Amino acid sequence: MGIDREAGERPAIVLVRPQLGENIGKAARAMLNFGLTDMRLVAPRDGWPNPAAGPAASGADSVLEQARVFESTADAVADCAHVYATTVRKRGVTKPVLTPEAAAREVPRQAGRSAFLFGPERSGLETEDVALARTIVTAPINPEFGSLNLAQAVILVAYELSKGADLSVPTAENLLPPAPQAELDGLVDHLARMLEPRGYFLPESRAASTRRTLRSVLTKPGWNHLEVRTLRGVLSTLEREPRSE
Repeated sequence: MGIDREAGERPAIVLVRPQLGENIGKAARAMLNFGLTDMRLVAPRDGWPNPAAGPAASGADSVLEQARVFESTADAVADCAHVYATTVRKRGVTKPVLTPEAAAREVPRQAGRSAFLFGPERSGLETEDVALARTIVTAPINPEFGSLNLAQAVILVAYELSKGADLSVPTAENLLPPAPQAELDGLVDHLARMLEPRGYFLPESRAASTRRTLRSVLTKPGWNHLEVRTLRGVLSTLEREPRSE
């Protein structure tokens, strides 16, 4: 299949001879999570499209729909100026070795498209595949258990690549600002009124220090106004007489 040379310059993820449709789908999901959409498949074992890929992609259908199939690894990276082979073994090929983080920092500084090669689930990249790459990418990993599945390997690289992209942090915009000081003062005073008749601030010689400590405890977390209202509701409930059964 031919290559569209007008496609975006975000790195391509090349799955070389992938075996299971589920793993292709999970890899697509990992890619889209971190803003990557250029998936290339080299001789997938069970052909393409694969009905098992869609459910595993969990909504990353656009990546699967745009995925392109190639007969050889060389064809898949023909338009790429920088090819990285992900492997825990050098397989007798002498090339520069980078961590995913270092490779991701390098990519935006280079002219031309980059591609990351991932080998089949059972055996990884063959020597001929690695020979096409200019650089080997290897993650620091437990030497006694170096088994990453395909999707895990893709997400490891995709995450590092995302650090240089303009991606949002989903929860950041949902955080409410801290409550105004007046609301915090109301919470502190409310609790103090409840504690006073129960002797919490005795002895008198330590009352001022105890009040300061209580205020420090209640203001330290940076409650937002909804949290303060919730705590005030808790205190108001405790103030009421218990319900009779």
